[in-house]
Amino acid sequence: MTDLSDPLVFSHGPAWRNRLALAPLTNKQSHPDGTLSDDEIRWLLARGRHGFGMTMTAAAYVAPAGKAWQGQLGISEDAHLPGLTRLADGLRDAGSASIVQLHHGGTQANPSVSGEELVGPSADPERGARALTTDEVRRTVDDFAAAAARAERAGFDGVQLHGAHGYLLCEFLSSRNVRDDGYGGDLEGKARIIRESIAAVREATSSDFHVALRISTERLGLDTDEMAELSAQLMAEGGLDHLELSLWDVTKLPEGAEPGAPSLLSHFIDLPRGSTRLGIAGKVGSGPAAVAALATGVDFVTIGRAAIADQRIAERTLADPDYPGPAFPVTKDVLRDNCVGEAFVDYFSAGWPQLVAG
Repeated sequence: MTDLSDPLVFSHGPAWRNRLALAPLTNKQSHPDGTLSDDEIRWLLARGRHGFGMTMTAAAYVAPAGKAWQGQLGISEDAHLPGLTRLADGLRDAGSASIVQLHHGGTQANPSVSGEELVGPSADPERGARALTTDEVRRTVDDFAAAAARAERAGFDGVQLHGAHGYLLCEFLSSRNVRDDGYGGDLEGKARIIRESIAAVREATSSDFHVALRISTERLGLDTDEMAELSAQLMAEGGLDHLELSLWDVTKLPEGAEPGAPSLLSHFIDLPRGSTRLGIAGKVGSGPAAVAALATGVDFVTIGRAAIADQRIAERTLADPDYPGPAFPVTKDVLRDNCVGEAFVDYFSAGWPQLVAG
């Protein structure tokens, strides 16, 4: 049996010291220009210092048009490098592997924040978005590659492409993608931008740079069988060091499934992986939940909300597999005591009032 404390080795980049990864958590602590704030660096370094095998940034926009919220981290220009370098240096000193999540909001971007036109794979009149031209799709691939090169220059160990949650790359995979220029239609066409981005990132970075992808597996116009097929293809192709499945709940059934049906994860867990490592995220907030998630046969487990309320959850879980995790709701002072800055306190309290008392 694999243990949470076992190191995890990859084809590219350093090994992780254990099987626990910090989720790429939106926290709205970056400056308006996308540069890292002291609060955001402090929040991430605290998790790296307290045991996570891998610490990932929040989603970082690769182009101004992809910026989706105020306070979002940026990696679209060299002006973002000083803060990113400071963070990468700190995580290296903490012993945690470091990854930047690369993101484009697509039709979920925010023109009032970005100052840019809303774009996506296909026109969306309800959102006021137009379809990207073929040349713009290719420039978007270049944006992901340039951002990855920037992350490596800053000293990060790797990047993860954000292909989940209905953002741009996920939108290309959706049935709502009606493009007829080779970037839509069948699964190969819909996934073309992802494959091209992986290849471009590999080309733009060194031979020891970690490249990964996060995907959703259902809803959002996605077909679970297609997503399982794509997952198998990408893992077999060998361009990815890890593939992370964002499941919302690692134990859930597929949408609409009858009680007793196979879990959503079961569609993916037995796929051949080659050298690609498979991780899962979704409502893992305690030692027993992390142990059970790893016991399904995945290679690593990602922790999200519980790590907001408890900066030491990784080291506590590694020391005690029965660690119950933080008990929600927590007070705002508990969040502050766990290196959560005021902007993050406000965002978390407003977005999930059931998890914050007072």
